[in-house]
Amino acid sequence: MEAAPDAVARSRRAAWLALSAGLAALLLLFRAEAGAAVHVWIASTAYNHCFLVAPIAGFLAWERRARLPATAVRPSPGFALLALPLGAAWLAAERLGVMEGRQLAALGLVQVLVLAVAGGAMWRAFAGPLLYLFFLVPFGAFITPQLQDFTSHFTTAGLDLLGIPNYSDGHTIEIPQGTFYVAEACAGLRFLIASVAFGALYALMMYRSPIRRLIFFAVSIVVPVIANGFRALGIVWLGHELGSAEAAATDHVLYGWIFFSLVILALTLLGLPFRQDAAPPAVAAPPAARVPARPAAAWAAALAVAAAAALAPAAATALSTRRVALAAIPDPPSAGCARTALDGAALAAEAPAALVRMDRFDCGGAPLVVRVLAFPPTAGASAVIGARRALTQPLDAEDVSVSPLTDSSGRAAWRLTEAREPFAAFADLLWIGDRSADSGLALRLGLARASLLAGDGAPVLIVVSSAPDAGLNNEAGLARSRAAIVRFLNAADGLPSYARALSRAAAQG
Repeated sequence: MEAAPDAVARSRRAAWLALSAGLAALLLLFRAEAGAAVHVWIASTAYNHCFLVAPIAGFLAWERRARLPATAVRPSPGFALLALPLGAAWLAAERLGVMEGRQLAALGLVQVLVLAVAGGAMWRAFAGPLLYLFFLVPFGAFITPQLQDFTSHFTTAGLDLLGIPNYSDGHTIEIPQGTFYVAEACAGLRFLIASVAFGALYALMMYRSPIRRLIFFAVSIVVPVIANGFRALGIVWLGHELGSAEAAATDHVLYGWIFFSLVILALTLLGLPFRQDAAPPAVAAPPAARVPARPAAAWAAALAVAAAAALAPAAATALSTRRVALAAIPDPPSAGCARTALDGAALAAEAPAALVRMDRFDCGGAPLVVRVLAFPPTAGASAVIGARRALTQPLDAEDVSVSPLTDSSGRAAWRLTEAREPFAAFADLLWIGDRSADSGLALRLGLARASLLAGDGAPVLIVVSSAPDAGLNNEAGLARSRAAIVRFLNAADGLPSYARALSRAAAQG
């Protein structure tokens, strides 16, 4: 017996309404992740294309619209259980301070919502556009150093083959006609990310076979990396031919986009002989003699996913409710300099979980600003590293270099960050309990562990930078600022003891 058309229509309408409500609930729960993604899309040229991902996914879904009436809507509230491990992954990423991990987990919950409300058959029918939504996450910036290394090695190997004398020191390449530097912006990340997004779209539109799709997707990863190596080699070779490194590098960004356009064209032509888009997509037969699901089942599934997804943010909020056990941060060591307290309202906005203070130090040379932030012991890496990044790494800088810096006491692992275009210099120290914190994954794991176990020390961040009126607008100003920061850290050798005492005091109570 075939189901009545009006019953099927009611079932589908309830599923779409429940799905819309569930998406709205997830957007509300993970609005911070969505806002952070949009901010990166705007600020970074490597991710400007992310604004096109949702419209492209919509287009891919529209192309598959013939599958909709032939696919049964089968709410399966049991799929909501998949939200629990994804919530745990989100909480781990939140404690580790990995925003991309939080965003990937949130999009994973969107997939679970579709599975639970519409059913596995519907998800499979629209898996392509649904999975394409993962390109909304600005993911991949962590491989920039590896891309810089590859581009540098590729360029020097190419120069050797061409017989052009060269000397390489890390990412700096010297030839008789001048010096080239493989900066972060030249590593090819923006080309790689855009190429991967294009490769996935092309594979979904042109191929039916999963094997062909995977092969083309892999090619879209490998080709832009190698092509960027040729681009860098071409710029250095052009500098050799023109007799001037500056003349060759003047329009290197323009050269890059022209070259990238040619690479995309080559990828397109390479994939055409194997196209399968002329073959009609497989469409399941109409689901005859099936009893439509009750509308209440779709709402129950949406509610179950939203409730399971809310557990992780609730746990993170509970961990972050403990405040710093201090009424105010004491004065930092002056190192014999004239100290003036500054208004820390803007700093407090950058790190709302922390107790903050700002001071200006005039030591007879370039004036400095010292920022001190004391976090609650359960703050976790997300708040601490987020504040550290906001205070020491301008998003719009063309090149940022980070190097270790030890003061005269030898007890503190300061980190020196220098940025260009705009020019800026920062020294920062992160202290937890009895020692300065490490960097990288070890730092994130330590902060996550401390936030869950609540040890005897709270994170304390000290940032030393040039004052706004220090005239830091060129290489000479950057050198003066660096020298002033180093002199101050050597003179203020009591800062590690100050950070240790503050870390212990902030954790008490």
